[in-house]
Amino acid sequence: MTEIRILPSLADIAAADWDACAAGGAEQPEPFVSHAFLRALEESGCVRARTGWQPQHLVMDGEDGKPAAVAAAYLKSHSRGEYVFDQGWADAYESAGGHYYPKVQVAVPFTPVTGQRLLVRRDTDLATGREALGAGLVQLARLREASSVHVTFATEEEWLALADLGFLRRTDQQFHWVNEGYSSFDDFLEALASRKRKALRKERREAVADGIEIEWLTGKDLTEAAWDAFFAFYMDTGSRKWGQPYLNRAFFSLLSQRMADQCLLVMAKREGRYIAGALNLIGADRLYGRYWGCIEHHPYLHFEVCYHQAVDFAIARGLKVVEAGAQGEHKLARGYLPQTTHSAHWIADTGLRRAVAQYLERERAYVAQANEDLSALGPFRRGSAEAEVE
Repeated sequence: MTEIRILPSLADIAAADWDACAAGGAEQPEPFVSHAFLRALEESGCVRARTGWQPQHLVMDGEDGKPAAVAAAYLKSHSRGEYVFDQGWADAYESAGGHYYPKVQVAVPFTPVTGQRLLVRRDTDLATGREALGAGLVQLARLREASSVHVTFATEEEWLALADLGFLRRTDQQFHWVNEGYSSFDDFLEALASRKRKALRKERREAVADGIEIEWLTGKDLTEAAWDAFFAFYMDTGSRKWGQPYLNRAFFSLLSQRMADQCLLVMAKREGRYIAGALNLIGADRLYGRYWGCIEHHPYLHFEVCYHQAVDFAIARGLKVVEAGAQGEHKLARGYLPQTTHSAHWIADTGLRRAVAQYLERERAYVAQANEDLSALGPFRRGSAEAEVE
């Protein structure tokens, strides 16, 4: 038996030890699974037992006594902030007399971004580390009398590995933009059908027609004043969309202090003041779009700040992919094509497990067909390489 430790906080593990596992075979971890990002969520108070996200991180030590595999896990008392929706499962189970909460969630809180969830140090056997963490998650659920374990926005390889451990497989859909070596936004537009190309050019002109200027802020340019402005946008959007925004102002300051070079604020300014903005995080080869908000409405400004500027930045930095967040078929016309996302679910109750398994089989077929249908509706010229992205 492999011994697994449970940590109540990321403060209980050195950042270098966590990041050595989170990086895997890369030089450094992707931003969302880094110790700096996850610890900022805890230190700011956004993630803690009182918010329904009680840290229960798993650690498997190697023969050298240092962490060889880790997983960011949380004991959840609700299903908010996950973007893989299981409220229907909870309602059905509780209507039948069961207790769905607490549950164990392996995720980056409030972040629908695919990435490694079972984090294994490069000198540790990958299959062994994943198997140990998967088994540890099941034991954690039993120890905490949780109904289930949910590993969301995992890689496809993890998804398949967890299926071998008895986890159910789920898929969903996002829209990503892929950089096919474009030299500029105009170069990207040349890959589109003529009508779509003209529509996007017009959209970009009209987005800034009211004297709006766009700025990219990253690194030392991320001042507290800029974060103040962005936080006002974030609070406005969050209050309208889900009632209570998940993140507080302290989180963004911590993020800026520790990860400024991996943060990009795309800010829109009119008459000398910021009126809209979007936060992105910069990975090794990807740009991750996260939060958007505004205090003035201007036609197409949302598309410009969130999608077109992200493409501009990705091309300028030589990044391969732009992931612009969850859902949104409106992204299709702007060159973002459907991609499959993966999650894995272990359910203790055999009756609920059977019902969910049947549902997921139908859902996977629906997602696969939807991706195929939507790909055919993309804006690219027929026969182009982009139109064939799966």
